Amino acid sequence: MSHSQLPKGGRYRWAICALLFFATTINYIDRAVIAILKPDLIAELHWNEIDYSNIIFWFSLAYAIGYAAGGWFLDRVGVRRGYAIVVFVWSLAAIAHGFNRFVSPESHLRDWFPFGQPGSEGIWLIPSTVIGFSAARLMLGIAEGGNFPAAVKSVSEWFPKKERAFATGIFNAGSNIGVMIAPIMVPWLAKNYGWETAFYVTGALGFLWLAFWLKLYYAPQDHPRMTPTELAYIRSDPPDPPVHVPWLMLLRYRQVWAFITGMFLSSPIWWFYLYWVPGFLYDKHGVKVDQMGWYLVAIYLIADLGSIGGGWLSSRLIEQGWSVNAARKTTMLCCALCVTPVCFAASTESVWVAVLLIGLAASAHQGFSANLYTLVSDTAPRSAVSSIVGIGGMVAGISGMFNAKVIGYVLEWTGKNYNVIFVAASFMYLINLAIMHAINPRLMPMKLSEEAAKAA
Repeated sequence: MSHSQLPKGGRYRWAICALLFFATTINYIDRAVIAILKPDLIAELHWNEIDYSNIIFWFSLAYAIGYAAGGWFLDRVGVRRGYAIVVFVWSLAAIAHGFNRFVSPESHLRDWFPFGQPGSEGIWLIPSTVIGFSAARLMLGIAEGGNFPAAVKSVSEWFPKKERAFATGIFNAGSNIGVMIAPIMVPWLAKNYGWETAFYVTGALGFLWLAFWLKLYYAPQDHPRMTPTELAYIRSDPPDPPVHVPWLMLLRYRQVWAFITGMFLSSPIWWFYLYWVPGFLYDKHGVKVDQMGWYLVAIYLIADLGSIGGGWLSSRLIEQGWSVNAARKTTMLCCALCVTPVCFAASTESVWVAVLLIGLAASAHQGFSANLYTLVSDTAPRSAVSSIVGIGGMVAGISGMFNAKVIGYVLEWTGKNYNVIFVAASFMYLINLAIMHAINPRLMPMKLSEEAAKAA
């Protein structure tokens, strides 16, 4: 049955997709606030690039833990309750950033591995606000790590395979909308009410979403608005084996390693765009916080087109008779090629040329990412989707936390030269896809071993 043949009341799954989209939007608003305010926070709170990279490091570490734990958690407690819990916690964490307004920026604490006595020559003293922000980012990362495992699991429950890439692209577009809203909203709040208010207001958005989620979301078979026709359409794929594969046993499957590779090599590049592009625009082109809005909106508006377009393209190719393997990987190859021009972003003297090059790369990343997430539901049983996404996200977080440290030191030691970072980002997706293809060349579904079935 095609989408056009469904009765008028048979499209409630797209309302669920809208909820996932708004959650992802809020998720990225909350994590983008610090990047937008970076120039002002560095000046007011006496940070340097290494201090800032330390704060991002702790978020990345927590995000890795939260992603893995979130996948495990959601596969056991279910999406409705589990998603509500993670959004509640990350909203509190976002608000907690603002409490650092009450910490004196002049006070300092010693680093964890000091040499000498406090105040002696050579000791590394760091602002106590770095500790406060790091603690808030730690809490934020653990909770926000549950967003994508929850959203991908929801898509696997609410959509047949041929629509999953498109639905994933739609909810993943929320990440771009979030970072488009943030540069318009945050500078205005900070200028008129103080930077802490930006954290309070954006953090409160999660509680608003939570009210709609608890009212509107139930599993498809339990939903009062679900029609028999739509439920049959959602379940039109062959049923999954009724098993649950233990978390560690998942690492025996090449399908899991292909996803891990994709996340390890691509996610930190997206975080670089998110956390360092505002600083790049300030350092390279002199764009101040209150002037940054439209440049960032342009980048992430272009990125939004890639998120939806990448999901649409592979779904369209499947509808035209392409295999899932050919459709997903051809789309990912197109995206990887579109990233390569970003190597010129740091060398151009035109701010708009840099913005367009970064926007194209961000767009290609999102198209690549939409199909990467969909590979999990293409190849794994529904009962394991959140756990696999969680493992991949954990590895991405580990990659991201070391990447944050490297970027911080590169920028501090080179006088904020961004060239080598953009060059590395430009070819990473082609390497990524080549390795993923070598691991799972035909995109074969997981064949559960007898040991896995017994463990279930």
